[in-house]
Amino acid sequence: MRKKYDFCIYIGRFQPFHLGHLQSVRIALEEAERLIIVIGSHRTAPNIKNPWTSAQREQMIRQTLKDEPELLARIHFVPVRDQLYSDNLWVADIQQKVLAIADDDSAVAIIGHRKDESSYYLDSFPQWSYIETGNYRDIHSTDIRAAYLSRAPEASYFDKLPVGVQVNLSTFQSDPLFEELCGEYTFIQNYKKAWSVAPYPPTFVTVDAVVVQSGHVLIVRRKAHPGHGLFALPGGFVDQDETLLEGMLRELKEETGLKVPVPVLRGSIVDSHVFDNPGRSLRGRTITHAYFIQLKAGKLPAVKGGDDADKALWMSLADLYVHEDHFFEDHFAIIQHFVSRV
Repeated sequence: MRKKYDFCIYIGRFQPFHLGHLQSVRIALEEAERLIIVIGSHRTAPNIKNPWTSAQREQMIRQTLKDEPELLARIHFVPVRDQLYSDNLWVADIQQKVLAIADDDSAVAIIGHRKDESSYYLDSFPQWSYIETGNYRDIHSTDIRAAYLSRAPEASYFDKLPVGVQVNLSTFQSDPLFEELCGEYTFIQNYKKAWSVAPYPPTFVTVDAVVVQSGHVLIVRRKAHPGHGLFALPGGFVDQDETLLEGMLRELKEETGLKVPVPVLRGSIVDSHVFDNPGRSLRGRTITHAYFIQLKAGKLPAVKGGDDADKALWMSLADLYVHEDHFFEDHFAIIQHFVSRV
């Protein structure tokens, strides 16, 4: 019998894919001929919120349904990047990718559960019908990741996962990245615990420098948690006795040893912007003020990693996009914000 919808859209991060997600997939395939699974946070650097790549998450779903090939054949997988500072770009990306699969006259529904404020995106597609799934067994990916990365016994969370995902997670424990993520999880928990005695949730203020010269941007590699080993902008927390600008110049010099006089750096600032997405940092509410420094074309000045950076380097703008999934927090988006305007 012909189903009510031609396509059902299911948007999620699936970090990891659990039995609640599987229940939603089954509901969607009961209501629609085909299902488009939109896998979010595509090309995000691995962290404790997004440990697995979009390819790994797709593989988890495929492994879960491998014994039901007739269902798997009706599913399309679409990876989509986060757009922390533009919901419109994120919505447009999903719309375009859905239209590449579904015809303009297709009957389409979006499926999901309005669990909290994070579900606001379900109202961003009024052209599609809506299917509410409810909360299956009160399962949450956040709880599963916490148990997994804190090395809790598998019995404490395996009953919330399909067998195929259980296998994936067990195998991933032998990956060196697992050890790195466990270390970061411990760091973040201790970091938050240290601030738990404050009379109110703290808001941190940081600064970042986006230095561009001759088609290259100045990058550092972080040498400690959080984001150990990831590329980042030179920057850090503002000291109590300095202005934002002074803090940015200090951090820039400390972390890169950039051989450009401070007066030249000051005179080369062409733009600045505040990046304040509440979820931009896993450490807590962190607002950064970024400064865009455009140096005159010429030979790239010498740089050397220092302080919180084990390496400083000039990265070509072309390589920037190649290494998108190796950038700390929202630093790739910050760089993209400035270079797209020059």
